[in-house]
Amino acid sequence: MSQEPVTGHEISVPVYVVDDDESVRDSLAFMLDGYDINVTTYAGGPAFLDNAEIMLPGCVILDSRMPELRGQDVQAILTQCNSPLSIIFLTGHGDVSMAVDAFKSGAVDFFQKPVDGEKLVQAIMLAADKSVARSQQLSALLSYQSLTEREQGILLLLVQGKRNQQIADTLCIAVRTVEVHRSSLMKKFNAKTIAELVLQYGLAIN
Repeated sequence: MSQEPVTGHEISVPVYVVDDDESVRDSLAFMLDGYDINVTTYAGGPAFLDNAEIMLPGCVILDSRMPELRGQDVQAILTQCNSPLSIIFLTGHGDVSMAVDAFKSGAVDFFQKPVDGEKLVQAIMLAADKSVARSQQLSALLSYQSLTEREQGILLLLVQGKRNQQIADTLCIAVRTVEVHRSSLMKKFNAKTIAELVLQYGLAIN
């Protein structure tokens, strides 16, 4: 069965190409534009780290051998700062050991130059989905970490399906106090319903 050609219309996050070879940057940008994927290119890791929105969902295609910062160095920095960006390596000097290390560090894919366009686009689509999911998980985790000890206790009981009166009885506090903390929880998780709150809690603890 022939494989359906991929299209880039489903990719809604920024795509970055970081490569010190201008011809590679230009050819990748041209190729991906053919899939309706707009990319921003950078000639090196420092320029990318200084200018890209690294704390928002996105996908970065990294060369391995670059002056100043190698692709692996950029990956380590992104990991260190909990960036939700997904990483795809594209290198002309890769080997099995390098690929294994990249995957162990969280890379979505690892390609040798020259790369097949459709395979790269498929990897970008997967990377975009993973990045969005990672961003949502990080956001939920940060919200959870902002809770007071009392709010965490009330959240746990809410997740268990307890009503305000039951929570008040369990914690020996006033119902009004539960209501105030519950309102605070909803704001911190940006949740409009208990179902959304439970979903955010699930993301935070996974």
